[in-house]
Amino acid sequence: MKVTEITAAEFQAMMRVAAHRLTKNAEFVNSLNVFPVPDGDTGTNMSLTFQSGAKAVNENNAQSVGELSKSLAKGLLMGARGNSGVISSQIFRGFSKSMAEKETLDAQDLADAFTNGVQTAYKAVMKPVEGTILTVAREGAKAGAKVAGQTDDIGAVIEAVIEGSKKALLKTPELLPVLKEVGVVDSGGQGLVFIYEGFLEGLTGQAPAKDLYTPDEAEMDEMVNANHHQTAQMGTEDIENGYCTEIMVALGDGTTVDREFDYDEFRNHLNGVGDSLLVVADEEVVKVHVHTEHPGTVMAYGQHFGSLVKIKVDNMRLQHDTIVENDQQAAAPVQAEPVENGIIAIAAGDGIAELFKSLGATYILSGGQTMNPSTQDILDAIKAANAKQVILLPNNKNIFLAAEQAAEVADIPVAIVQSRTIAQGMTALLSFDPSAELAANQEAMTEALDTVISGQVTQSIRDTTLDGLEIKKDDYMGIIDGKIKVSTAERLTAAIEMVQTMLDEDSEIVTIIIGEDGDATEAEQISDAIMAQDPELEVEVHEGNQPVYPYLISVE
Repeated sequence: MKVTEITAAEFQAMMRVAAHRLTKNAEFVNSLNVFPVPDGDTGTNMSLTFQSGAKAVNENNAQSVGELSKSLAKGLLMGARGNSGVISSQIFRGFSKSMAEKETLDAQDLADAFTNGVQTAYKAVMKPVEGTILTVAREGAKAGAKVAGQTDDIGAVIEAVIEGSKKALLKTPELLPVLKEVGVVDSGGQGLVFIYEGFLEGLTGQAPAKDLYTPDEAEMDEMVNANHHQTAQMGTEDIENGYCTEIMVALGDGTTVDREFDYDEFRNHLNGVGDSLLVVADEEVVKVHVHTEHPGTVMAYGQHFGSLVKIKVDNMRLQHDTIVENDQQAAAPVQAEPVENGIIAIAAGDGIAELFKSLGATYILSGGQTMNPSTQDILDAIKAANAKQVILLPNNKNIFLAAEQAAEVADIPVAIVQSRTIAQGMTALLSFDPSAELAANQEAMTEALDTVISGQVTQSIRDTTLDGLEIKKDDYMGIIDGKIKVSTAERLTAAIEMVQTMLDEDSEIVTIIIGEDGDATEAEQISDAIMAQDPELEVEVHEGNQPVYPYLISVE
């Protein structure tokens, strides 16, 4: 199927299917994580990021690709999670900016957008690394640009982008030695390929039969909500089709059946009875959502193919009046006077949250190892801190880029102290001086980060070899400042060997934080082993309730 123009409707379909395809394959992308730890989240982060962009596009009723592209960029920016999510949001920020003034797109426009996306992303990353999503995006765009000079077929351009991206993806282990050592391709690059494949399918319907996009009921509900969001922005008098009508038909069932179901014929017929039409079907059931002035016509047509097992009709004009009235009556919340300094710590686990509060953090944003907060989440936390200026402790390097994006668009000054671990964040807090300037506090707290050694104990999710260390699935690993140093079958042994590696003659304090899968008795055994090695050490044990890591152990 040759396509020479992308309209607003086709652009929406491309974004929706790309989000679906990435979400469907998120766990596979997660499995490509170099570290065999259970918090590998590249696929999850990219999926949630792109879902946010696709949702913003779906909720925009603009009829130009340019206007939709602005919604895509804003949605991706606010929904970006983790470094992979932020980098992909930058790729599509440049992609969207290239088409911002376009009503529709031709093959050259789309190729230019891919190229501009690459240029924007490379500029946004301080130290671009080859063998990553950036390489995959660049080679895909290069292949697309070449084909765009030879044909007006947009599908052919996207196919070239996909092929170029896939070739680059297979070469990522040659460019990034750690990928080769572990035996995986770059996870972010793989996620980007899934997005591009979604673009092609959304535009042309081209995909392997087993991978064809069919929205499930939850996705259909999301699309229905988007349609209603658009309707809510209209005046009551502008609503042409006033009845939101939903039916579910059990195909081939009942006494009224007189026709064989054909999806295209069914959908084309209903296109003539209203707007905002959505149709989802499988071999047994078809579900319909449509805005119409004649709900009975929709029901009667459905009965030609089976029995009605669900019927729902809402008068949208009455609903719209109620929404407007409620909005007018809503009172603005009264806020207290802002405090001078806010300190936001990002952390998971009730116990860890309490530890941060006891050290002076004024707001705890839940997240970290298993769920990186989005740019919007961080902005919401900055606002909730109700401060004139904020210091942000990410406590995870995968949150740095989202934190930086939030700081750039925040309404107040925000200083980021790049704490990579919970232990670093707590140590940094001890250097906070409420009487000092924001920049001075940022500098002092950053200098404190290197005074603590951070250790984490967790379980391997697969066999691998990394930095010469053989790791078996279900082994307990000791990770010291981001490097796996211990791998053994026994959790207690892993924790003791790890902390023994962390200790030196200058060590004074060891802190053990017990996670939700940890054990207080075992923590005492770890403490006893530490004291046996050096009785002069001070050992503290706290309940952190953090996920993924049974023990977080720091040495100062």
